[in-house]
Amino acid sequence: MSKPSYSIAVLPGDGIGREVMAAALEVLQALAPRIGRRFDTVTHPAGAQHYLDSGVALPEATLEACRAADAILFGAMGLPDVRQADGTEIIPQLDIRFALDLYAGVRPIRSFAGLPGPLADPRAAQVDLVLVRESTEGMFHARGRGRIEGHGADAAALDTMKITQRGTARICDFALRLARQRRAQGRPGRVTNVDKANVFTSMAFWRAVFDERAAAFPDVPVEHAYVDAMALNLVMKPWAYDVLVTENMFGDILSDLIAALAGGMGMAPSADIGERWALFQPAHGTAPDIVGRGLANPSAMLLSTAMMLDWLAERDGDAALADGARAIESALASAFAGGEVRPREFGGPSGTADIVRAVLGRL
Repeated sequence: MSKPSYSIAVLPGDGIGREVMAAALEVLQALAPRIGRRFDTVTHPAGAQHYLDSGVALPEATLEACRAADAILFGAMGLPDVRQADGTEIIPQLDIRFALDLYAGVRPIRSFAGLPGPLADPRAAQVDLVLVRESTEGMFHARGRGRIEGHGADAAALDTMKITQRGTARICDFALRLARQRRAQGRPGRVTNVDKANVFTSMAFWRAVFDERAAAFPDVPVEHAYVDAMALNLVMKPWAYDVLVTENMFGDILSDLIAALAGGMGMAPSADIGERWALFQPAHGTAPDIVGRGLANPSAMLLSTAMMLDWLAERDGDAALADGARAIESALASAFAGGEVRPREFGGPSGTADIVRAVLGRL
């Protein structure tokens, strides 16, 4: 059921996360009166810098605020030199993902008219696909559980992949439902399962679960691909794919690959979705080398904000929020297509403020 206002927990984080978050909030607040809704945004601390300042990367109060909010808007977190005792980075977003059981990592990517891509084939201008990544199991299950055995030349480090029936079934169902929705929108509506079932028992198990769940969606075409072949095909013919579903680590890697198809991480939005909560963030990092220079491309953050509006629209049956999502996407797309702005990673002169100004002018 729709409502007049929505509470948004805002976690800007580190580096350019703060800069692109400011851009997103400016656009969101400008959009609000145009769709007759209010967004109550409250900023909460977390991240690598907060860890340096306080010794805590993700305060319990911040996590509780995330639980209480309608949605979570996330900038970027982590700094290369801020690490834990075992050498791994401070990554609060993973802690949130596991604490709130945000099992579906959704990574859409599309081509934008006016922005050059890395592929010469004209069909690359038609790329429009979504990678769905299982986000609570797989190889990432080993985070904090890895061990080192032996000493000296006999030492070995072990990280264990975990694939469960429940975890695999629910991510496959998510991808199959998404494909059905995309078909209703005029897209192919096909799911490609990506695994390594020819080598690993865990992946053969994953494939068997996928096939079982696909049988419950007879209207959704499905196919299989090995992850190494998929890496090649996403470069050779990315326009041939619609929805991909895969394990956590494979998804982590392939989501960066598909971001390149749209010109880089500055164009890559994402969502981490669970049964009750959802978090929306750009897929890029904190980019300490350009902090404070106004160079960050806010497009991924703006598109992530549109994803948040779509999720809330579906959850609450609020069509006005879906209209707001389309308004953000259309404003950004027309700014690029019209040549008014071009981010610096595409060889253009446009910084953060330029892109925000162009989007606001089109809302």
